[in-house]
Amino acid sequence: MDFTLTSDQAAVAGAIDRIAGQFETKPTDFHGFALYGRELEQELDNGGYFDIATIPEMGPLAAALAVERLARLPFTAEIALSMLVRPHLGPELPRPFAVVENGRPGRFVAAAATLVVVDGDSIGIAHPGAGQVEAVESLFAYPMGKLTAAPSVRPLSAAEAASARTWLRVACAAEIAGLMQAAIDATVEHLSVRKQFGRPLGTFQALRHRMAECAVLAGGVRRLALKAAWTGDAGDAALAALHAQDSATRVCYDVHQMLGAMGMTLEMPLHLWTYRMKALLSELGGRAGQAAAVAHYCFN
Repeated sequence: MDFTLTSDQAAVAGAIDRIAGQFETKPTDFHGFALYGRELEQELDNGGYFDIATIPEMGPLAAALAVERLARLPFTAEIALSMLVRPHLGPELPRPFAVVENGRPGRFVAAAATLVVVDGDSIGIAHPGAGQVEAVESLFAYPMGKLTAAPSVRPLSAAEAASARTWLRVACAAEIAGLMQAAIDATVEHLSVRKQFGRPLGTFQALRHRMAECAVLAGGVRRLALKAAWTGDAGDAALAALHAQDSATRVCYDVHQMLGAMGMTLEMPLHLWTYRMKALLSELGGRAGQAAAVAHYCFN
């Protein structure tokens, strides 16, 4: 695989990086669970970045790179679904997007203009009206919402539903890749400055080995996510999502243990990435759902 960016893709990646640079730091006066980046979302919308996958010179690979980069921010916004799923369902569909899976609360549902409604093997599109969605309190570091009434759902054909699942998996893997890297970066910073027995924690070999394993997992998730975005293959997407959800479980455990009690405080930004990963662990049927998809597409 050759992931070398074209000049156009590199220019967009640079622009995304400059936008991200404005939102790298968690506000000191924020002590909650979900840090919603409305200004970040507006910046991306104004620049037309939600449509980069539909531009021939950009494509889904550029969109996946953008999703991975923006997921590293402490701020969250509805980015992955709009950049990677919406182009394949209909670029004209209004955003924000959200997924309602088997009636459960979901990310960004309360503010969504378009819902991807997953009900077992069926997938449909809905546009909720006033009073049909509401926000719900959650420990997940996303603004969560749920349906309060059943909206009118337009069913997708079998082919459309299969495509939707593929790109939902790509979006999930790309977002987890960025979240994992951000959590690892924050942990490395902590281990570099926190001292025990007169030396930084990061100098202890046992901790270095565990962090190296986390870095290998994060690199693999990123690589598989980009490959799936590049090929658009259902098997590649299932493998990427499976590895992402499986690796996120391990990385969340390790980075919180590395920070000890500090990792459980709202003053530290770690939960803004790890608790988002925890929300993504159950999407699309979780690891069992991805494993079944891998078996179907790769070994059937």
